[in-house]
Amino acid sequence: MTILEGLNKTFESKIRLGIMSVLVANESADFATLKSLLELTDGNLASHTRSLEEAGYIRCEKKFIGRKPNTTYIITQSGREAFTAHINALENFLKECKS
Repeated sequence: MTILEGLNKTFESKIRLGIMSVLVANESADFATLKSLLELTDGNLASHTRSLEEAGYIRCEKKFIGRKPNTTYIITQSGREAFTAHINALENFLKECKS
């Protein structure tokens, strides 16, 4: 087993790491909230959320609030498990580096 085994390539991007961190802490967040918290452009956020959706780690719900469209992202169970495993692998890597 290599020291970096267990790290998930999907979460190597700091943007995806940020999106998943927000969703783990809050279960869900709308597009505007993620955009503001992570200081991203519409296109950048859309691209990274699409990648996380394709991986099955988040799902997207679209609805209207009044006349305004609203997109909300929700973490899936497999997303929570994959992200937790990634964080655990990072922690193990840091422990190994200390030894």
